[in-house]
Amino acid sequence: PTHRHAVRAALAATAANAALPSQGHCGDAARQRPDAAARVRQPTPPPDSAGRPAAVCKTGGWHAGMSAPTPIVCQVHWAGQALHLLPERALWWPGGQTLFVADLHIGKAAAYRALGQPVPAGTTQRNLLRLSALLDRHAPAQLVFLGDFLHAAAARTPQVLAALADWRARHAATAMTLVRGNHDSRAGDPPAALRIEVVEEPHLLGPFACCHHPQRHPTHAVLAGHVHPVCRLSGPGRDSLRLPCFVCGDGQMVLPAFGEFTGGWLVAPADGLALYPVGGAQVWRLPGSRSGPKI
Repeated sequence: PTHRHAVRAALAATAANAALPSQGHCGDAARQRPDAAARVRQPTPPPDSAGRPAAVCKTGGWHAGMSAPTPIVCQVHWAGQALHLLPERALWWPGGQTLFVADLHIGKAAAYRALGQPVPAGTTQRNLLRLSALLDRHAPAQLVFLGDFLHAAAARTPQVLAALADWRARHAATAMTLVRGNHDSRAGDPPAALRIEVVEEPHLLGPFACCHHPQRHPTHAVLAGHVHPVCRLSGPGRDSLRLPCFVCGDGQMVLPAFGEFTGGWLVAPADGLALYPVGGAQVWRLPGSRSGPKI
């Protein structure tokens, strides 16, 4: 019941007849100019009790004739940088012209089918199409994978490798780095032809320590993946909603899994954690989160 309005907001955002764009606050942050995905003019939110400007969720809303809702980007200020929490389950760092994604698990469905499991095909193509849309929108100088690029050795089928080669050729000008994760250690590094630099964690980039496993770093703010965080919102009666989320706290930010065919680890609200669910093409701060993403 404490998150009832958040449940309703998430459900309303997915309805095709949602009337007007909305506005939300996401925690401590610096206001940034809207990007191409969200150009609705917003009034400036009031500062918090400490005088810090509030985060801004850029809204686009839904109107007749649109095939999908315009993404709502939640901007937070962390480690001295403005970061955009994207509803595509990715992180955009404008100051470094870098896009971060975690846990693609490319070829996972193919690996399951190799074991005789009747899982549907097409997840690799959909993941790559979603990633291409982000690269086209933001035009990053570099793309950083926070581990688990390939799911397993059995994922290296001719079809999967051909799809990856075509995708890489489309984005030949973008530098790409993979921070090796636990699945990468078993699946092997991406083919050399993909031109993806492979590094170990922690990989230092500006003020950030790029990792796969959540951890503390003595000097840098950690960006990580691995656990595929999700949160549960509860509404009236027995209504509940389970959503992927960004998790901020204890000097680290954990990204939700980018891949479609992935499970999730349920994160309970706790002191020192700020949860940012993803649903209905938007990201917002969960009411009751105890700490903002500042370090």
